[in-house]
Amino acid sequence: MTTPLARPARPLTQGMTSMLTRFRLAAAAMALAATVSVVPAANAQDLTAAQRTQIEGVIRDYLLKNPELLQEVMMELEKKQTAAEAERHKSAVSTHAKALYSSPYQVTIGNPQGNVTFVEFFDYNCGYCKRAMSDMMELMKDPNLKVVLKEFPVLGPGSVEAAKVAVAVRMQDKTGKKYLDFHQKLLGGRGQADKARAMAAAKDAGLDMARLEKDLASPEVNTSLQESFKLAEALGLNGTPSYVIGDQVVIGAVGLDALKQKVNTARCGKASC
Repeated sequence: MTTPLARPARPLTQGMTSMLTRFRLAAAAMALAATVSVVPAANAQDLTAAQRTQIEGVIRDYLLKNPELLQEVMMELEKKQTAAEAERHKSAVSTHAKALYSSPYQVTIGNPQGNVTFVEFFDYNCGYCKRAMSDMMELMKDPNLKVVLKEFPVLGPGSVEAAKVAVAVRMQDKTGKKYLDFHQKLLGGRGQADKARAMAAAKDAGLDMARLEKDLASPEVNTSLQESFKLAEALGLNGTPSYVIGDQVVIGAVGLDALKQKVNTARCGKASC
Protein backbone atom coordinates (compact mmCIF):
# COMPACT_ATOMS: atom_id res chain seq x y z
CA MET A 1 0.00 0.00 0.00
CA THR A 2 1.33 3.41 -0.90
CA THR A 3 0.82 6.39 1.35
CA PRO A 4 0.01 9.93 0.20
CA LEU A 5 2.39 12.76 0.96
CA ALA A 6 1.56 14.39 4.25
CA ARG A 7 3.32 16.13 7.09
CA PRO A 8 2.86 16.31 10.83
CA ALA A 9 0.50 19.10 11.74
CA ARG A 10 2.50 21.76 13.53
CA PRO A 11 2.11 25.29 14.88
CA LEU A 12 3.20 28.24 12.72
CA THR A 13 6.45 30.02 13.54
CA GLN A 14 6.55 33.83 13.83
CA GLY A 15 8.10 34.11 10.36
CA MET A 16 5.54 31.80 8.83
CA THR A 17 2.73 33.76 10.51
CA SER A 18 4.08 37.06 9.19
CA MET A 19 4.35 35.69 5.66
CA LEU A 20 0.85 34.23 5.87
CA THR A 21 -0.51 37.57 7.10
CA ARG A 22 1.08 39.44 4.19
CA PHE A 23 -0.37 36.94 1.75
CA ARG A 24 -3.82 37.27 3.28
CA LEU A 25 -3.63 41.06 3.22
CA ALA A 26 -2.74 40.95 -0.47
CA ALA A 27 -5.69 38.66 -1.10
CA ALA A 28 -7.92 40.95 0.92
CA ALA A 29 -6.73 43.95 -1.09
CA MET A 30 -7.65 42.22 -4.33
CA ALA A 31 -11.02 41.19 -2.93
CA LEU A 32 -11.73 44.70 -1.70
CA ALA A 33 -10.65 46.24 -4.97
CA ALA A 34 -13.06 43.96 -6.76
CA THR A 35 -15.94 44.91 -4.49
CA VAL A 36 -15.26 48.66 -4.24
CA SER A 37 -15.71 49.25 -7.95
CA VAL A 38 -19.17 50.70 -8.61
CA VAL A 39 -19.09 50.13 -12.34
CA PRO A 40 -21.67 47.48 -13.33
CA ALA A 41 -20.08 44.45 -14.99
CA ALA A 42 -22.30 44.87 -18.03
CA ASN A 43 -20.88 48.37 -18.65
CA ALA A 44 -17.26 47.60 -17.80
CA GLN A 45 -16.45 46.79 -21.41
CA ASP A 46 -17.51 50.34 -22.41
CA LEU A 47 -14.82 51.96 -20.26
CA THR A 48 -11.90 53.61 -21.99
CA ALA A 49 -8.34 52.89 -20.92
CA ALA A 50 -8.18 56.31 -19.28
CA GLN A 51 -11.37 55.65 -17.32
CA ARG A 52 -10.10 52.31 -16.12
CA THR A 53 -6.85 53.90 -14.99
CA GLN A 54 -8.75 56.63 -13.17
CA ILE A 55 -10.98 54.12 -11.32
CA GLU A 56 -8.00 51.98 -10.36
CA GLY A 57 -6.25 55.08 -9.06
CA VAL A 58 -9.23 56.04 -6.93
CA ILE A 59 -9.36 52.54 -5.43
CA ARG A 60 -5.63 52.52 -4.78
CA ASP A 61 -5.67 55.92 -3.10
CA TYR A 62 -8.66 54.93 -0.99
CA LEU A 63 -6.96 51.74 0.22
CA LEU A 64 -3.72 53.58 1.01
CA LYS A 65 -5.62 56.15 3.07
CA ASN A 66 -7.74 53.49 4.81
CA PRO A 67 -5.47 50.42 5.18
CA GLU A 68 -7.49 49.23 8.18
CA LEU A 69 -10.16 48.15 5.70
CA LEU A 70 -7.85 45.44 4.47
CA GLN A 71 -7.69 44.00 7.97
CA GLU A 72 -11.49 44.11 8.23
CA VAL A 73 -11.88 42.40 4.88
CA MET A 74 -9.33 39.75 5.84
CA MET A 75 -11.07 39.06 9.16
CA GLU A 76 -14.45 38.76 7.48
CA LEU A 77 -13.03 36.51 4.79
CA GLU A 78 -11.38 34.24 7.36
CA LYS A 79 -14.60 34.12 9.37
CA LYS A 80 -16.57 32.97 6.34
CA GLN A 81 -13.88 30.47 5.32
CA THR A 82 -13.71 29.04 8.84
CA ALA A 83 -17.49 28.69 9.00
CA ALA A 84 -17.61 27.04 5.59
CA GLU A 85 -14.81 24.64 6.51
CA ALA A 86 -16.51 23.74 9.80
CA GLU A 87 -19.72 23.01 7.90
CA ARG A 88 -17.84 20.80 5.41
CA HIS A 89 -16.20 18.94 8.29
CA LYS A 90 -19.53 18.49 10.05
CA SER A 91 -21.09 17.09 6.90
CA ALA A 92 -18.14 14.72 6.30
CA VAL A 93 -18.25 13.50 9.90
CA SER A 94 -21.98 12.80 9.58
CA THR A 95 -21.51 10.96 6.28
CA HIS A 96 -18.72 8.76 7.65
CA ALA A 97 -19.96 8.45 11.25
CA LYS A 98 -20.15 4.66 11.22
CA ALA A 99 -16.55 4.21 10.05
CA LEU A 100 -15.36 6.93 12.43
CA TYR A 101 -17.08 5.78 15.60
CA SER A 102 -17.89 2.09 15.30
CA SER A 103 -15.64 0.50 12.69
CA PRO A 104 -14.61 -3.13 13.27
CA TYR A 105 -11.08 -2.00 12.35
CA GLN A 106 -10.62 0.60 15.07
CA VAL A 107 -9.23 0.52 18.60
CA THR A 108 -11.70 1.66 21.26
CA ILE A 109 -10.51 2.53 24.75
CA GLY A 110 -11.94 4.61 27.56
CA ASN A 111 -15.69 4.23 28.07
CA PRO A 112 -17.26 2.45 25.03
CA GLN A 113 -20.62 3.93 26.06
CA GLY A 114 -19.27 7.44 26.65
CA ASN A 115 -21.42 10.40 25.67
CA VAL A 116 -18.58 12.02 23.69
CA THR A 117 -16.28 10.26 21.23
CA PHE A 118 -12.70 11.41 20.79
CA VAL A 119 -11.04 10.05 17.61
CA GLU A 120 -7.31 10.46 17.03
CA PHE A 121 -5.45 9.85 13.75
CA PHE A 122 -1.75 9.36 14.50
CA ASP A 123 1.62 8.23 13.14
CA TYR A 124 4.15 6.43 15.33
CA ASN A 125 6.97 8.57 13.91
CA CYS A 126 5.21 11.89 14.44
CA GLY A 127 6.98 13.97 17.07
CA TYR A 128 3.85 16.02 17.72
CA CYS A 129 1.88 12.80 18.26
CA LYS A 130 4.47 11.71 20.82
CA ARG A 131 4.04 14.94 22.75
CA ALA A 132 0.25 14.82 22.38
CA MET A 133 0.01 11.32 23.85
CA SER A 134 -0.02 12.77 27.37
CA ASP A 135 -3.01 14.92 26.35
CA MET A 136 -4.96 11.81 25.37
CA MET A 137 -4.03 10.00 28.57
CA GLU A 138 -5.16 12.99 30.63
CA LEU A 139 -8.46 13.18 28.73
CA MET A 140 -9.06 9.50 29.43
CA LYS A 141 -9.57 10.40 33.10
CA ASP A 142 -12.98 11.61 31.92
CA PRO A 143 -15.28 8.65 32.78
CA ASN A 144 -17.72 9.53 30.00
CA LEU A 145 -15.24 9.78 27.14
CA LYS A 146 -14.99 7.16 24.41
CA VAL A 147 -11.55 7.19 22.74
CA VAL A 148 -10.95 5.77 19.26
CA LEU A 149 -7.45 5.36 17.83
CA LYS A 150 -6.81 5.14 14.09
CA GLU A 151 -3.39 4.43 12.60
CA PHE A 152 -2.56 6.99 9.91
CA PRO A 153 1.03 6.23 8.80
CA VAL A 154 2.00 9.16 6.58
CA LEU A 155 5.69 9.52 7.40
CA GLY A 156 7.31 6.78 5.37
CA PRO A 157 7.87 3.01 5.21
CA GLY A 158 8.83 2.68 8.89
CA SER A 159 5.54 4.25 9.91
CA VAL A 160 3.61 1.84 7.69
CA GLU A 161 5.47 -1.14 9.18
CA ALA A 162 4.74 0.03 12.73
CA ALA A 163 1.07 0.67 11.90
CA LYS A 164 0.69 -2.83 10.47
CA VAL A 165 2.04 -4.32 13.69
CA ALA A 166 -0.38 -2.10 15.63
CA VAL A 167 -3.31 -3.46 13.61
CA ALA A 168 -2.16 -7.01 14.35
CA VAL A 169 -2.00 -6.12 18.04
CA ARG A 170 -5.57 -4.83 17.88
CA MET A 171 -6.68 -8.05 16.17
CA GLN A 172 -5.28 -10.05 19.08
CA ASP A 173 -6.41 -7.77 21.90
CA LYS A 174 -10.16 -7.12 21.80
CA THR A 175 -10.18 -5.23 25.12
CA GLY A 176 -7.72 -2.54 24.01
CA LYS A 177 -5.74 -2.82 27.26
CA LYS A 178 -2.67 -4.47 25.78
CA TYR A 179 -2.98 -2.28 22.71
CA LEU A 180 -2.82 0.84 24.88
CA ASP A 181 0.26 -0.52 26.65
CA PHE A 182 1.87 -1.29 23.27
CA HIS A 183 0.81 2.13 21.96
CA GLN A 184 2.44 3.97 24.85
CA LYS A 185 5.64 1.95 24.64
CA LEU A 186 6.06 2.47 20.89
CA LEU A 187 4.88 6.08 20.63
CA GLY A 188 6.81 7.04 23.76
CA GLY A 189 10.01 5.29 22.67
CA ARG A 190 13.10 6.88 21.18
CA GLY A 191 14.25 6.47 17.59
CA GLN A 192 12.35 5.79 14.41
CA ALA A 193 9.45 3.37 14.69
CA ASP A 194 9.49 0.41 12.28
CA LYS A 195 8.54 -3.27 12.37
CA ALA A 196 11.43 -4.27 14.64
CA ARG A 197 10.67 -1.60 17.24
CA ALA A 198 6.95 -2.30 17.02
CA MET A 199 7.47 -6.03 17.52
CA ALA A 200 9.70 -5.32 20.51
CA ALA A 201 7.00 -3.08 22.02
CA ALA A 202 4.40 -5.81 21.40
CA LYS A 203 6.55 -8.38 23.16
CA ASP A 204 7.03 -6.06 26.13
CA ALA A 205 3.26 -5.59 26.27
CA GLY A 206 2.74 -9.34 26.58
CA LEU A 207 1.33 -10.16 23.13
CA ASP A 208 1.45 -13.66 21.61
CA MET A 209 4.28 -13.14 19.12
CA ALA A 210 3.56 -16.25 17.03
CA ARG A 211 -0.03 -15.16 16.55
CA LEU A 212 1.14 -11.61 15.84
CA GLU A 213 3.30 -12.80 12.93
CA LYS A 214 0.36 -14.79 11.60
CA ASP A 215 -2.05 -11.86 11.87
CA LEU A 216 0.41 -9.59 10.06
CA ALA A 217 -0.22 -11.65 6.93
CA SER A 218 -4.00 -11.16 7.19
CA PRO A 219 -5.79 -9.01 4.56
CA GLU A 220 -7.40 -7.21 7.50
CA VAL A 221 -4.16 -5.33 8.14
CA ASN A 222 -4.20 -3.51 4.81
CA THR A 223 -8.00 -3.12 4.95
CA SER A 224 -7.69 -1.34 8.29
CA LEU A 225 -5.07 1.11 7.06
CA GLN A 226 -6.92 1.75 3.81
CA GLU A 227 -10.02 2.67 5.79
CA SER A 228 -8.04 5.20 7.83
CA PHE A 229 -6.62 6.82 4.69
CA LYS A 230 -10.05 7.02 3.06
CA LEU A 231 -11.50 8.62 6.18
CA ALA A 232 -8.63 11.09 6.39
CA GLU A 233 -9.12 12.07 2.76
CA ALA A 234 -12.86 12.52 3.22
CA LEU A 235 -12.29 14.70 6.28
CA GLY A 236 -9.50 16.75 4.69
CA LEU A 237 -6.83 15.62 7.15
CA ASN A 238 -3.31 16.33 5.88
CA GLY A 239 -1.15 15.67 8.91
CA THR A 240 -0.87 14.12 12.34
CA PRO A 241 -2.12 14.30 14.97
CA SER A 242 -5.64 15.03 13.78
CA TYR A 243 -8.81 14.59 15.80
CA VAL A 244 -12.55 14.24 15.42
CA ILE A 245 -14.37 15.28 18.59
CA GLY A 246 -18.11 15.06 18.34
CA ASP A 247 -18.75 16.62 14.93
CA GLN A 248 -15.66 18.83 15.06
CA VAL A 249 -12.45 18.20 13.13
CA VAL A 250 -9.26 19.42 14.82
CA ILE A 251 -5.96 19.35 12.95
CA GLY A 252 -2.69 19.61 14.82
CA ALA A 253 -1.33 19.25 18.33
CA VAL A 254 -3.49 22.01 19.80
CA GLY A 255 -2.80 21.15 23.43
CA LEU A 256 -4.76 19.72 26.35
CA ASP A 257 -6.80 22.83 27.17
CA ALA A 258 -8.05 23.23 23.59
CA LEU A 259 -8.95 19.52 23.41
CA LYS A 260 -10.86 19.74 26.70
CA GLN A 261 -12.82 22.68 25.35
CA LYS A 262 -13.71 20.71 22.22
CA VAL A 263 -14.85 17.77 24.36
CA ASN A 264 -16.99 20.11 26.48
CA THR A 265 -18.46 21.76 23.38
CA ALA A 266 -19.43 18.33 22.05
CA ARG A 267 -20.95 17.42 25.40
CA CYS A 268 -22.83 20.55 26.45
CA GLY A 269 -22.37 23.13 23.69
CA LYS A 270 -19.96 25.26 25.73
CA ALA A 271 -16.19 25.36 26.25
CA SER A 272 -16.77 24.67 29.95
CA CYS A 273 -19.58 22.44 31.19
